[in-house]
Amino acid sequence: MPTKTATAPKLSARERLLAAADELFYSEGVQSVGIDRIVQKAGVAKASLYNLFGSKEELIQAYLDARHANTREQVERALTRFRTPRERLLGVFDAQGQLFTEPDFNGCAHMTASAEAQPGSPVDCAAERYRQWVRAMFTDLAREAGVADAEGLARQLHLLYDGAGVSARMDRDPSAATTARAAAAALFDATAKTDETVNTQ
Repeated sequence: MPTKTATAPKLSARERLLAAADELFYSEGVQSVGIDRIVQKAGVAKASLYNLFGSKEELIQAYLDARHANTREQVERALTRFRTPRERLLGVFDAQGQLFTEPDFNGCAHMTASAEAQPGSPVDCAAERYRQWVRAMFTDLAREAGVADAEGLARQLHLLYDGAGVSARMDRDPSAATTARAAAAALFDATAKTDETVNTQ
């Protein structure tokens, strides 16, 4: 009697369009890739794209939001390995380093897309949501670690996070996250020492 082989569930038109957009937009840029290439790769009609997303810009926004959700999931999963607030805060850079080692790493999708976006556009707003999440994450982690000026430290760590991403992409150097982590540790320890001095006065 022949055995039944498991088959992967068929992707919806929306899922296929997002998968095609993710691959092409991320590797080649959101402006250089046209709608025709997206629908051809996804194997759907052009009308389906417009019915589902309304415009290319809305598709780009959906692609960026999906990238955001994936990054957030990876970072949050990585942070479960750490126990102390300091380790969790620095662990963000460990998670970032894992992203840098992915075979298709091509820099920050939000940074690349926003460079070509109009202020206030759906694409610009998607990039802003991502940046707000990064800043809020660092702020929350700094606050959990007992930093008095959590927002101030978060701004500094965000700069390190951005710089590591640029260096990893332009220098093809995945170790940029390790360098950023060391700088973040020095910043955190200096801040903690200052807070301790203030509190004992």
